[in-house]
Amino acid sequence: MTEKVSYASSGVDINRQDEALRRIKPLVKATKTPGVRSDIGLFGGLFDARFPEAKPILVSSMDGVGTKMKVARRAGIWDTVGQDLVNHCINDILVQGARPLFFLDYIAAQQLEPEVIEQIVQGMAKACQASGAALIGGELAEMPGVYAEGEVDVAGSIVGLVDEGDLLPRLDAMAEGDVLLGLPSSGLHTNGYSLARKVCFDIEKLKVTDELPGTGRTVAEALLAVHRSYLPQLLPLVQAQQLVAMAHITGGGLTDNLPRVLPKHLDAVIDTSSWEVPALFQFLTEKAQMPIEDARRSFNLGVGMVLVARQENAERVLADLQAAGESAWVLGALARGEGKVSYR
Repeated sequence: MTEKVSYASSGVDINRQDEALRRIKPLVKATKTPGVRSDIGLFGGLFDARFPEAKPILVSSMDGVGTKMKVARRAGIWDTVGQDLVNHCINDILVQGARPLFFLDYIAAQQLEPEVIEQIVQGMAKACQASGAALIGGELAEMPGVYAEGEVDVAGSIVGLVDEGDLLPRLDAMAEGDVLLGLPSSGLHTNGYSLARKVCFDIEKLKVTDELPGTGRTVAEALLAVHRSYLPQLLPLVQAQQLVAMAHITGGGLTDNLPRVLPKHLDAVIDTSSWEVPALFQFLTEKAQMPIEDARRSFNLGVGMVLVARQENAERVLADLQAAGESAWVLGALARGEGKVSYR
């Protein structure tokens, strides 16, 4: 007798997707901006391309949250990873001078859990609303056999806009003596989690409810701290043309990310005494017995964004940031070199 097989019996239940969509529709609708010309449910999102900028340039990026999702599963906390994803993408286009227009997400799992999807999208919607971006569309995928039981993955893409005159980096404008300004991270952001999980859960045998030594926070609080957005503080500086470059410090740390915005004849010289590495990173690097060179490429070490300001503008930029409540500091300076990073 031939076995009868349905989509549900093979592991994919469309009803779960429908329930997830029912839950997230009002969240997506709440992010609608004047440029949006579509509603959730169409095959593609529509956005009005009439922009006020004199020479508008679209800037796009996409990213994921990586194995931070496994910490979310352990803790049963899902809204922060949604914020992480949007903010990471916002920062990636911000360093080229762009403001966000709209965001699209992709959520895949071994089995869709509507309540989990709802929390993730709540986080995305919160970050979109805070930045003036629209959550214009997305995709939900249930893929048994591709993902292990309980696994959830998220990714997203963003499109932003910059006027050509504000586009960064301005490689020709950078010169020896220009000042590097550091802005603090809020934690690991979205990088280094495979190592962090190994240290916390495998080596130190910590639970998500245990205090992470030296931080005054639980493991869940420390590892799931939201990847912050730098948009409110930095977009005004971009539009006032007070900066010549910015670097978002993600995977690869200062060592690998700063060279992405440097001309080939200048080095970024980092003053390692200019900030104290937060306790979270001290704990992880100590317990992993990591050489400092590896730590500088594995983690942001407390520096989430680096700005490059002309020497004559640096004092004003720093004062503006501090007046806005940002804990910025002088991180170093540019010097003759080969487009690399050095530490002193």
